[in-house]
Amino acid sequence: MTKTLVIAEKPSVAQDIVRALTPVAGKFDKHDEYFENEQYVVTSAVGHLVEIQAPEEFDVKRGKWSFAHLPVIPPYFDLKPVDKTKGRLNAVVKLAKRKDVTDLVNACDAGREGELIFRLIEQYAGGAKPLGKPVKRLWLQSMTPQAIRDGFAHLRSDQQMQGLAHAARSRSEADWLVGINGTRAMTAFNSRDGGFFLTTVGRVQTPTLSLVVEREEKIRKFVSRDYWEVHAGFHAEAGEYLGKWFDPKWKKTDDPEGRADRLWNLREAEEIAHAVRGKAATVTEESKPTTQASPLLFDLTSLQREANGKFGFSAKTTLALAQSLYERHKALTYPRTDSRALPEDYLPVARNTFGMLATSGMRHLAPYAQQALDDNYVRPSKRIFDNSKVSDHFAIIPTTQAPSGLSDAEQKLYDLVVRRFMAVFFPSAEYMVTTRISQVVGHSFKTEGKVLVKPGWLAIYGKEAANEVEDGKAGDKGQPLVAVEPGEMTHTEFAEVKSLKTKPPARYSEATLLGAMESAGKQVEDEELRSAMQEKGLGTPATRAAIIEGLLTEKYMLREGRELIPTAKAFQLMTLLRGLQVEELCRADLTGEWEYKLAQMEKGQLSREAFMQQIQAMTEKLVKKAKEYDRDTVPGDYATLSAPCPNCGGVVKENYRRYACTGAGGNGEGCGFSFTKSPAGRTFETTEAEQLLRERRIGPLEGFRSKAGWPFTAEVTIARDEEAGNYKLEFDFGDDQNEESGEIVDFTGQESLGPCPVCGAPVYEHGGNYVCAKAVPTAQQPTPSCNFKSGKVILQQPVEPAQMKKLLDTGKTDLLDKFISNRTRRPFKAFLAWDAAAGKVNFEFEQRESKYPPRKTAAAAKTGAASTGKASAVAKKAAKPAAKKAATRKPAAGKAPSAQLAAVIGAEPVARPEAVKKMWEYIKAHNLQDPKDKRTILADDKLRAVFGKDSIGMFELAGVLGQHLG
Repeated sequence: MTKTLVIAEKPSVAQDIVRALTPVAGKFDKHDEYFENEQYVVTSAVGHLVEIQAPEEFDVKRGKWSFAHLPVIPPYFDLKPVDKTKGRLNAVVKLAKRKDVTDLVNACDAGREGELIFRLIEQYAGGAKPLGKPVKRLWLQSMTPQAIRDGFAHLRSDQQMQGLAHAARSRSEADWLVGINGTRAMTAFNSRDGGFFLTTVGRVQTPTLSLVVEREEKIRKFVSRDYWEVHAGFHAEAGEYLGKWFDPKWKKTDDPEGRADRLWNLREAEEIAHAVRGKAATVTEESKPTTQASPLLFDLTSLQREANGKFGFSAKTTLALAQSLYERHKALTYPRTDSRALPEDYLPVARNTFGMLATSGMRHLAPYAQQALDDNYVRPSKRIFDNSKVSDHFAIIPTTQAPSGLSDAEQKLYDLVVRRFMAVFFPSAEYMVTTRISQVVGHSFKTEGKVLVKPGWLAIYGKEAANEVEDGKAGDKGQPLVAVEPGEMTHTEFAEVKSLKTKPPARYSEATLLGAMESAGKQVEDEELRSAMQEKGLGTPATRAAIIEGLLTEKYMLREGRELIPTAKAFQLMTLLRGLQVEELCRADLTGEWEYKLAQMEKGQLSREAFMQQIQAMTEKLVKKAKEYDRDTVPGDYATLSAPCPNCGGVVKENYRRYACTGAGGNGEGCGFSFTKSPAGRTFETTEAEQLLRERRIGPLEGFRSKAGWPFTAEVTIARDEEAGNYKLEFDFGDDQNEESGEIVDFTGQESLGPCPVCGAPVYEHGGNYVCAKAVPTAQQPTPSCNFKSGKVILQQPVEPAQMKKLLDTGKTDLLDKFISNRTRRPFKAFLAWDAAAGKVNFEFEQRESKYPPRKTAAAAKTGAASTGKASAVAKKAAKPAAKKAATRKPAAGKAPSAQLAAVIGAEPVARPEAVKKMWEYIKAHNLQDPKDKRTILADDKLRAVFGKDSIGMFELAGVLGQHLG
C-alpha cells in the first residue's frame, strides 16, 4: 500500500498534525523519528537540516582570504548537512526514499523560509538526480486541529509554489554571494597591514546598519539653536485658560526647525510679552467634531514595534513569544506575516473568535467582546477584510481556541493582539476639537482643546492606556476649555518668555528601526501608506529581528536602554563602503528594491535568472572596487583630536586606517607618529582614541582578538620606542613589570581591599590586577614572598573592587553573569571564589535545585558553618526533616579518592557511580567536552592529573576513576 510522507518544520508541528489527522485517518504508531499509519508517514526537520555551499573547487578557506581568490561566484551550489542535525536529516531522507512512499507533503512553516527548508531536504534526498516523487503543499495560517484538517483538504500543487520556491532559493544564494564576497573583500581590504580584521557584510544587514549610522551622524553634526516661546494666561468670567503666541502669517521655509510659534530673537520675545501683559483680548473660536479610527490589525513588524514600545521586548523576543502562541498554544494565527488585513471570507471566523472571547476567562475584555456581538460590530469592512491586501498570510489575530498556561510575557503579548483585534471592529472614537484665538494688541495666541465625546474603540484600552495606543497618538485629547461667551473680552493675567533649544533627531530604538526597515529608510508616518511601501522594505517581517540581533552580536551596534547606538566599527565600515561607492549596501532604499524583486518573483512576475544576474553584477562590482581602491585615500568625515602628538606636539588627525600626526599646522606630513584605529580587530571610538592620546593609557578594554581568533582583554598604552625615536601603541596585559624590573611599588595612600588569602598581607589594586602587597617589590620587602594576584577582568567579565573586597572578606563574590567561555564563546554565570587547594581564585558555579535533599557531607558542613544570614537559617530549617529521614538510611559504601581526584570532586569517600556523576558535573560546568565530538573530554590542569593525558573518551571515564578510588 502506498503512503504519503508529511515533512513538518519542527517536531511539535508533526505531533499537532498527527493529533489532527487521527480522527479522520486513523491511529498512528509512534517511532523514534516519525509517526505512521496506513495512509501517512509524518516526520519533521528541526529547522534547517541542509545549507548551501560553494562546490569544493570554488570555495576559499578562511586562511586564503585575499583578493586573488575573489569574487567567488560558483556556477551552481552544493548542499551540505548542518553538522548538529545530521542524524535527523538521515532519518528524513531514509523515509523519503522508502519505496512505499510515493508522494510528499511539504508541511513546513507557510513562508519563504519554510519553503526553502523543504526544497533543500528534497534535493539532498534525490542526490545526483531528482527524487521524482510528486509534492503537495500544506499551507497553514492557524494551528488548531480543524485548521490543519482543512489544510489537508485543500493542499496546494507544486506548480502553485514555484514562485515562492524560486524566491526562497534566490534569497539564500543572494545572501551567500553578497555575504561571502563582501565579507572576504572588506576583510582583505582591512587586513592589508597584517593581522586579521574581520569585517562582516550582508545584503540586508549592512544597509540596515547604514540607517543607524546616518541617524547618528545627524545627531553628532546637529548644532542646537536657542529659540523662545511666549506663553500667556487669560482670565475669562468662567475661569482661566492658557495660550501660546504664534505668527498667523508664518509659512514653511527651507529651515527644518522653523515653526509658527518659535521666535529666534530673545529681545523680540520679551517685547511681545511686555506688550500684552495686563491688556484685554478679543476671542474667536471654532469647534468641530472629529473622529479617530482604531489602528489596523497587527502584522509582525507592527506587533514588534508596539511590544518594544510598551513592554521593552526586543524584536527577537516578540517573534519567539508570537511563535510560541501560534505553535504551542494554538492561540494566535501565523505570526511571520506582512499583512494587516483578513481574507474577505473570514467574517464567520471573526464572529466565532468574538464568541470565544466573550466566554473566556479574560474578565477585563469579555464584556467588550459580548458588546461587539450584541451591537453587531463584526460586519464586512474593506479596512479589515480585503483580499487585495492579504499576501500568503493574513494579519495576526487570536484563534478560536482559548489559551491556558501562558507565561507572563506570553499573556502580555496575547492581550496586546486581542485588544487590537477587538478594537478594529469597534466604532471610531469621537472628539470635539476647539481652536481658540485670543488677539491682544495685534498679537495672536492659540489655545487648543480636544474633548473625548464617545470613546468607541478606546474603551477597550481604558482611559489611562488610551494615550499609549499606537505610539501615543491615539489619545492625545488635550484638556477641556473654560467657556468664553460670544463677544466677551478676556484679560491677559500674565505673559512669560520660555527659553528652549532645538533637539537633534532621536536615536533609533528597535521599534523605530523596525519601522525604518519596513519603509527602507523613508520617513513614512501614515500607516496605510507605509503598508503600501513595505514590499520595498529591508528584509521580511520574519527576518528583521535576526538582522538586528546580528548587528548587535557583531558589535556594529550597542543597546543602551532602548536606544541602538552604532560603534566606531560601524562608522569605519560605512566610510569604506561609501568611499568604494558601493551604493547598494550604503543606501537602504536601493537594497529595498532587491526585496521588492523577490516579492515579484514569488508572484511569478520576475524570473529567477534575471534577479541572480543582478546580484552577481553587484557582487563583482563590490569586489572590483575594493581591489582597485587605495586605502590611504578613502574619503570620509574624519575627526581631529584635541590632544597633541606626544612626539612633536603637532595636530593628530584621523584617516581611514590610523590616527596620525599632521604637523603643527595640521596639514603637513607630521613627525611620523601614528597608531592604528583597529588594533587586534577592535576599533577605537573617537573618545577612546582621545583618552589614549591624552593619558597615554586606556583600559582594560574588551573585544580584542588574537591572530588565532581568540578574544582577549588588555590595557593599551602609548610608549616611547627609543630605537625608532618615536612613540608606539602597545598592549599591557596587566603583568606586573615591577616584578621583572625590580622597580619598587608604593601603595602609600591606597586603601586595602582586604587580607591576602595566602599570607594575610593587605591586597591592593595594581595595574590590571589585584595583588598582595608582598607579591610585588616594595620598600619594606624588595623581594616578593607571595604569589597572590587576580585580574581586574576575567574572561571579559570586569571584576569591580567591591567584588574583590567581598571575595577577600567572605571567600567569594556575588554571582557574576558576563563571563565569556574561551572554548565555546558562550556567556556563563559564576561566582569567583578562593580555591585554597589550587592556591588561586577559581570559578564556583550556581547549584541547581534538586528535588532530593542534599547529602550531609563534611564539605557541606564546612560550607554551612561559614555561611551567615537569613538564607543559611532557612536552609538549615528546611534540611532538618530531610536529615532526620536520612539518618535512618544505611550510608552508601564509598572509597577514598586519590589526591588528584580529590582536587576535582572533594576528599570524602565516594562510590564509583557518584564519582562519575560529580566528574560529569565538573566537565559540563567547565565546558570541557570537545565541541566537534561531545564524546571526547578535554582535560584542564586538574583533569590532566587524573587522566594522565590531554583527553579521553567518555567511555574510558569510569575505568580511569576506578584507578583513583581507594
